[in-house]
Amino acid sequence: MAPPPPPMLLFLLFISSTVAATITCRDTCGSTQVKYPFGTGPGCGSPHFTPYISCTSNGTSDQLTLKTHTASYPITSISYPTSTLSLTPPTMSTCISMHTSQSNFGLDWAAPFQITSTTFILLSCQPPIKATPICDPSLDYLCASIYTCPSVVSLGMPLFPSANTCCVYSPANLDGKGELDLKAMKCGGYASVVSLGDTPTDPTHWVYGVNLKFSYGALESNYVTSKCNTCEYSGGICGYATPGDAFVCVCKGGYNTSLDCSNNGFNQNQLQDYLWDSYSSPTMSTPSGYGWSFILAGIVSSLF
Repeated sequence: MAPPPPPMLLFLLFISSTVAATITCRDTCGSTQVKYPFGTGPGCGSPHFTPYISCTSNGTSDQLTLKTHTASYPITSISYPTSTLSLTPPTMSTCISMHTSQSNFGLDWAAPFQITSTTFILLSCQPPIKATPICDPSLDYLCASIYTCPSVVSLGMPLFPSANTCCVYSPANLDGKGELDLKAMKCGGYASVVSLGDTPTDPTHWVYGVNLKFSYGALESNYVTSKCNTCEYSGGICGYATPGDAFVCVCKGGYNTSLDCSNNGFNQNQLQDYLWDSYSSPTMSTPSGYGWSFILAGIVSSLF
């Protein structure tokens, strides 16, 4: 009678037959390139950004969004070299489309984001809004410019309304709840501008949105330089494994590794880390049949 299989072999065979397919990380969401610290789902990117950044689908296309306690905001662009991103809040007015804001723009104070390089223009306010210290009188020309837009009638105002119902809120500060509280400031809506273009007095050429600066701690910065860059260079996507949020490089071959995806990620130094990450991380992609066969064959040959 043949001897029974070694316990390790039985354990590996059990894992290979019972691990279910899970969500994989992607490097794009719609037309947006997704890199560390952002991710397309749980287990992808940095665990500190996962509660706020996600890739959502409307049935026809995907959109990277920032979720806060007030709303979910579409992310229109990301600059990784400058650590900035741009949002298009649905409650924001533009020269083409103005409307009363039904909810406040807001950020979570605990989130790793800060407003940067954005001018907020408060619209349809009760006078004398300009007498308040929140307004910057040197930018009054922006109020006069945006009030030439025909869409002001959507705010219940006449064409070419008085500029004393407008205020350039600069520098913009969110309140204690992390919100741009229009009701408290007695305003009906707002426009947010990230660039005035070549003609600062022409609101049809302004770039509307909100710019945010994102940041992460020194420890994560070390991951970016020592591990994540190497992972991405090898064709992988940076992620993390639970519990513990340990760094993981998610490779296109259907496996995870604690180092990078070079040489298919399979060598003696990486094998132990690979097996642990794949087994302990339900949020990452599981090994393909080829990957498991490769590992099992190598270990079985060493046992006999």
